[in-house]
Amino acid sequence: MKVNLNLRKILCVKILSYKIILIVFSLSFFSFISSSDINSKDIAIEAKPNFIFYLADDQDKLDYGTYGNPNVDTKAVDRLASEGIKFNNFYTGQAICAPTRSQIFTGKYPIKNGCFVNHIGVKPGTETIISYLEKEGYEVVLAGKSHVKPNSVFKWSRYLDLIKIGNSKPRYLPISKIENYISKVDKPFCIIIASTFPHGPYPKSNDYNSQDIFKLPYTGKNIPNYKTGYYQNIKEDNSQINKILDIVDRYNLKNNSLFIYAADHGISGKWGLSEQGLKAPFIVRWPEKIKANIQSDVVLSFVDVVPTFLDIIGAQISNDIDGSSFYKTLLGDEKEIHEYIYGLSTMQNIQKCKVFPSRMVREKKFKYIKNFNSIEVYKNNLGDNEVVNQFIEIGAKSFPNKPFEELYDLEKDPFQKNNLANNIKYLQVKNKLELALKNWMISQNDILITHKMPLIKPTLHPLDRKSKWNNVSVDLENKLNENDYIELHY
Repeated sequence: MKVNLNLRKILCVKILSYKIILIVFSLSFFSFISSSDINSKDIAIEAKPNFIFYLADDQDKLDYGTYGNPNVDTKAVDRLASEGIKFNNFYTGQAICAPTRSQIFTGKYPIKNGCFVNHIGVKPGTETIISYLEKEGYEVVLAGKSHVKPNSVFKWSRYLDLIKIGNSKPRYLPISKIENYISKVDKPFCIIIASTFPHGPYPKSNDYNSQDIFKLPYTGKNIPNYKTGYYQNIKEDNSQINKILDIVDRYNLKNNSLFIYAADHGISGKWGLSEQGLKAPFIVRWPEKIKANIQSDVVLSFVDVVPTFLDIIGAQISNDIDGSSFYKTLLGDEKEIHEYIYGLSTMQNIQKCKVFPSRMVREKKFKYIKNFNSIEVYKNNLGDNEVVNQFIEIGAKSFPNKPFEELYDLEKDPFQKNNLANNIKYLQVKNKLELALKNWMISQNDILITHKMPLIKPTLHPLDRKSKWNNVSVDLENKLNENDYIELHY
C-alpha cells in the first residue's frame, strides 16, 4: 500500500506538470497567434501604398525636358521620369480644366459624370475617388486648385487651400501644410496636389526671352507674346514639385508611395480636339514596383486613374466606371487596354461662347473627329426658332475651316495636318470609327443623340449678352429665352 501511495503521488505530480506545460504552451500559442494577427494587419496596412498625384495646369506635353524641349526648366519632372515610367499616349477626354479634373476624380468621361461644360459641376450622387478610397481606409486630401463641384459630391477628407506669396493672389501650393499633414498622417493616404501653374497670368518680368522659346511643330511662324511668361511659370512650378519630392524623401515615403505627375491638358490645344490639347504628360514613380527610366506607348485616358488605384489595393471596381486599370502597364506589360478612347469639345460657356460641339474617337493608329455644327452641315441643325437658328449659324461660321469629319493617321501624321476623311482608301477605317463613336455617344447619353443642336444654358456668359469674351450684334442682344436653352446645372 505504501508503494502504491508513492506511485500515486508521482503520477499526480507528473499529470500536474503536463497540465502546467499544456497551459503554458496554450497561452504561448494563442499569444503567438494574436501577435501574428496584429502583425499581419500592420503589414497589410503598411503594404497599402500612398497615392501622391501632382497635377499641373495648362502645360503642353512637349514642353518638358523629358518629352523633348531642351530649353525649359523641368528638372524635377525629368528626375521623376528617370526614376519611373513615362507615358507617351495619355489623354484627357476634354482639354479644359474642370472637365479634366472631374474625369480624374470620377473615372467617368465628361458627359457621363455631367461636367462637360467648363465651370459646371458633376451630377449629384456621383461616386468619386474620395468615396472609393475612404471605404478602403484611406484619407483623400486635396491641396491647391479645386475647380470641381458641387461640394456635396467632393467631400475631401481634408482640403488645404492655396496661399499668397508676396503680393500675389492665392495661387501657390501650401507646402508647409502639405508637409505638416504628411508628417502626422497615421493611415494610408491619397493626396491630390493641384498646382495653378503654368496657367496664366504670365509674368512680364522673367528669366526668358523670345530666343529661348523652343519651336514645336505647331508653334507657327510667330512666337506668342505669353510664351516667355509661360516658361517662367513652368520654372516656378518645377520648384514647387522639387519641394514636394524633398518632403516625400524626408519622411521616407518614396518606396511605398505611387507618385504621379501629370498636366491636365495642353495650352496650345485648349478647348479643342487637337493632339496638343488632349495628349497629356503622365509620369509614374513607385520604386517598389516600377522599373526606372522606362516608357510606355499604351493608349490610356484620365478615366483610367481611379480604377488603377482601386486595382492596386485590391478593391472592387464599379461597372459604372468608364476607365480600366493600367496596373499591369505600370509593371511593364505593353498590351493595349482599350480598343478605343474618346474625347469631346464644347465651345459654349468658355471663350467666345460659340455653338460648336465636337466628338472624337481614337484607336492605336487612327483618330476620327466629327464636328456636329460644321459649316458643311449646319443647315441641317436649324429648327423653327429663328433666333436660335441665328446663334447656330454664328457658331458654324466661327469655325469656317473645320470640316464635318476628320480622320488622321497619328503614326504618320501626329499633328493632324493631313485629313484623310474623304480619301476612299480609308473609308473602311472611317466607317468603323464613326460607328464606335456613335455607340459611345449613346452609351454616354450624349445630348447630341436626342437634340439636333442644343444651346446649353450658360453659367458664365449667355450667348446673347456682351462680355469680354462675347461680342453680340445689337439685333441679337437679349433675344434668347430660358426655354431656348437646355438646363445642365445639376
